[in-house]
Amino acid sequence: MSHLGTLASILGRLLPLALLLALLAQPATAQLASMSGDDGPVTIEADNGIEWVRDAQKYIARGNAKATRGDVTVNADTLTATYRDGKNGQTEIWRLEAEGKVVMRTPTETAYGDRAVYNMDLQRLRLTGKNLKLVAGSDTVTARDTIDYFQGKQVAVATGDAVAIRLDRRIRADVLTARFQPDRANQLQLAEVQADGNVVITTPNEVARGKSGVYDVSREIATLTGDVKITQGKNQLNGQRAEVNMRTGVSRLLAGKGGDGRVRGLFVPQEGSRSPAPGRSQ
Repeated sequence: MSHLGTLASILGRLLPLALLLALLAQPATAQLASMSGDDGPVTIEADNGIEWVRDAQKYIARGNAKATRGDVTVNADTLTATYRDGKNGQTEIWRLEAEGKVVMRTPTETAYGDRAVYNMDLQRLRLTGKNLKLVAGSDTVTARDTIDYFQGKQVAVATGDAVAIRLDRRIRADVLTARFQPDRANQLQLAEVQADGNVVITTPNEVARGKSGVYDVSREIATLTGDVKITQGKNQLNGQRAEVNMRTGVSRLLAGKGGDGRVRGLFVPQEGSRSPAPGRSQ
């Protein structure tokens, strides 16, 4: 079971105690004390109390709210848990919402946003608001509009001026689909990035543009298609398909479908390197 899914399951079993503490808590602080269960202890705390909305089947923790289970934490100004009747008369949480200064941490990733919604059924975390960011190891994915993270598949979809960053290399596009996989130390890292719409790949030596692209992280090779332009200093290569090797710094522009299929290059000599005119000595 995923970290958040396990957290939700335990929260569901502890909801009656959460209600009791919410009713007895002082206005300044309400806390669900740690309790042992099959999956370990869970703690919920909030500065301004915990509220039970019976008709809506919700529990709301307000004011510097924090949910903790083992090495997984969710921090936000407000945390809202929506529950339903489960099997054997048990209550189960199926949706967790976090509002304001959201930070979710697990051993392998950290997510940031103004608002987060986790759907337990779909195992999908959606981040919205400003400064959206998902960090896994040395890899970072940011976006302007949304980041959807499908935890079971370990896939993130970033929408709106999306950027994937690894060291000094960046891939920017309207939409990025980033697939992660664990390394030998069981830490998540980027395995592949699919880019769609206004793709820009930036390295210390060049800038490559195209309509779409795929970056194979293990091979460090990006393949671009559609009106490709590669700029190295003042030199520029144009075509319909290109391979950019980020490890060796070698770019190959290939003929492809679209346009006339030809590859073109514009090479600008450095100043002071022009050959003398015929009949003149240097």
